[in-house]
Amino acid sequence: MSIPFIDLKAQRARIGTRMEEAIGRVLDHGGYIMGPEVRELEAKLAEFCGAKHCVSCANGTDALALVLMAWGLKPGDAVYVPAFTFVATAEVVAWLGATPVFVDVLEDSFNMDPESLERAIAAAPEMGLTPRAVIPVDLFGQPADYRRILPVAAAHGLKVLSDAAQGFGATLDGKHTGTFGEATATSFFPAKPLGCYGDGGAVFTDDEEFAQLMRSLRVHGQGSNKYDNVRIGMNGRLDTLQAAVLLEKLAIFPDEIEARQRVAARYAEQLSNVVEVPGLIDGATSVWAQYTIKVDDRDGLAKTCKEAGVPTAVYYPIPLSQQSGYRGYPSVAGGVPVSEALSQRVISLPMHPYLDEATQEQIATVVREAIV
Repeated sequence: MSIPFIDLKAQRARIGTRMEEAIGRVLDHGGYIMGPEVRELEAKLAEFCGAKHCVSCANGTDALALVLMAWGLKPGDAVYVPAFTFVATAEVVAWLGATPVFVDVLEDSFNMDPESLERAIAAAPEMGLTPRAVIPVDLFGQPADYRRILPVAAAHGLKVLSDAAQGFGATLDGKHTGTFGEATATSFFPAKPLGCYGDGGAVFTDDEEFAQLMRSLRVHGQGSNKYDNVRIGMNGRLDTLQAAVLLEKLAIFPDEIEARQRVAARYAEQLSNVVEVPGLIDGATSVWAQYTIKVDDRDGLAKTCKEAGVPTAVYYPIPLSQQSGYRGYPSVAGGVPVSEALSQRVISLPMHPYLDEATQEQIATVVREAIV
């Protein structure tokens, strides 16, 4: 058998005609950049998650950068990021000359450890840095523990940028991601739970003035017109074709989220007695961007799965603090041992809304036989 890791073809079959019509409308009106579908998408995304404003952009990395640029991040500023995540979270901090400071994560949720964050903030004066912001990541689809992180940030005057690149659509205590902290950034990379057919991203905020500032920054710092650039910005616009794609996918997104819950529940039922399956913090739902388990012999499991036609992936085999381009940046005192341990044990299994029960049972059988 050959099983897709993420089955975008099944989704395409479901909405093929509607998608072709949506793309055709863009081709007909010709507004390929910042066309009407972009404004419609921003309004519907904001409505979906409960934020007052949505600013779309070219990709998830630009979404993070727009927020930090709007905050005026500068050299000497410390921004606290988890060591166990994708590089973009720290990359945008370094772009602006500020210092990413790596903190550890929790072993069960894979998300930022609030106690590690507090220790890192306390050590800022010794590093000669000014604590400025924190970027919790909603890793693998589950919200970070904002109930604990937000009070820590408030106590130290830190701004909070939620990185929901993998967690858009998830909830914590009934609130959707997109509504925690001063701003939330997300990605619409094709493999994300809500993905387009290229690159795309967005920022969510309740602050109208802040949203207007980011709209200027995403178009070269534009003022009253494109030849009146009042600030240093970027070329970060979302193209209209991708907006049209996302509108059609957003229409079925709630149904797909429910399907992801069923797939995750089946995995937990089939595998919890042989491997460490992911858990949710109280009050949280996940969009299960990845279904990531922990095993002792990851290489052995990956080899067996590959031979059986079951694809796997490892997110992330090297903590950010150990990657070549980031070793020179500081970590919390005592290091990030949980991140380092997880990087050696995690492995992700196929996960998407169209994973049927029979195929999932085949995957689980291969995993069980490899472990036992």
